[in-house]
Amino acid sequence: MITKTAIINQTKPTKSDVKRLVKVMTAIAWGVLGIGVLLCLINLSHFSDKNVGLMVGIGFLIGSVHIYVIGTAIGLVHARRNEEQTFIDASEQQI
Repeated sequence: MITKTAIINQTKPTKSDVKRLVKVMTAIAWGVLGIGVLLCLINLSHFSDKNVGLMVGIGFLIGSVHIYVIGTAIGLVHARRNEEQTFIDASEQQI
């Protein structure tokens, strides 16, 4: 039995790719927030847990915060990784 070996270069996402992802996730979070506010305002007349529209609106509000936090965390993790990589590269050049 013959196996074929494939070599995959370790490509890392570029800085612009991560920034674009963070911007897109921020835009999506704002859009979801707007939809949530709109649904809450439309269905505010009957304030009850049986009001499905209001509950979905509140869910959109909470979801928008989660989307924003995840996007921001991705950006921060990538920025820290770049700082550490820069520090490692600088220390290797000194040796």
